Amino acid sequence: MSEKPKLKLALYWAASCGGCEIAVVEINEKILDLDAAADILFWPVAVDTKYKDVAALPDGYIDVCLFNGAVRTSEQEEVAHLLRCKSKVMVAFGSCATEGCIPGLANFYSREGIFERAYLTTPTTDNPERIFPQTRTEVPEGELVLPEFYNTVLTLDDVVPVEYYVPGCPPQPHQIWSVIEAIVSGNLPPPPAVVGAGDKTCCDECRRVKNVKKVKRFYRPFEIIPDPEICLLEQGLLCMGPATRSGCGQGRALCVDANMPCRGCYGPPAGVVDQGAKMLSAIASVIDSNDPEEIAQIIATIPDPAGTFYRFSLSKSLLRRARV
Repeated sequence: MSEKPKLKLALYWAASCGGCEIAVVEINEKILDLDAAADILFWPVAVDTKYKDVAALPDGYIDVCLFNGAVRTSEQEEVAHLLRCKSKVMVAFGSCATEGCIPGLANFYSREGIFERAYLTTPTTDNPERIFPQTRTEVPEGELVLPEFYNTVLTLDDVVPVEYYVPGCPPQPHQIWSVIEAIVSGNLPPPPAVVGAGDKTCCDECRRVKNVKKVKRFYRPFEIIPDPEICLLEQGLLCMGPATRSGCGQGRALCVDANMPCRGCYGPPAGVVDQGAKMLSAIASVIDSNDPEEIAQIIATIPDPAGTFYRFSLSKSLLRRARV
């Protein structure tokens, strides 16, 4: 009896911090089970395979591609199209690929503004000639080429069709393994679908007491020591639990269990279009005032509303980017 052929797997790292790559390794000894079940054909961080090697493969040859990172440059978009062509199933792996995540916060600014800050006005920059990176530069040896830096950070499904989404910054090891098991067994839901995460909110999994306490101001985590039994939002901490998908802690919210507010990295729960708007509704429900002037003063205690409510989801929100 012939053995079942091994799965053909590809992984790629676009605009992200690399945490998703580390998270894959954190499945620990199960990495041996992954090796037994799959041949990794492309994984630039760990395997010496080149773009040209992928291009030489037949279309649809790769069974599954786990693509992490947002699309920030022309090279990343080109690789996304290449891997889409060569893969039967494309998975947006992690928050950057699914929602834009931290790289997506660049959408509050223009490309020109980002370049000016990075290459001119930072305290340690000495650039009196105002030299900026160029996509093409002639040198005696020939032409040097850099990828184009896009004005807008895109999610993976902005540039190619995606079958499955694995949220998280990064996805948790138990979640990654459950997704790998589903892929190997062929036990995946009909696409498009979110896999390896819950359908409820972090609040639904939270064990803290919610007694509808109203707040007169909001705090940053270093400003107070919260009661470990009471809802963090009702203590004035900006916990994104009401607007965030569950699943990070196998039935419990990991950050909240550590007495820290949920950051929102799993993105909006099922049925919610805009995570930031959902959070604004939750904030409104705990403000203890009916006076517009006092409400404005309470809201003013939130230091960075847009960056807080859209920290992980700006690229996929209704806002998408600043109009600059």
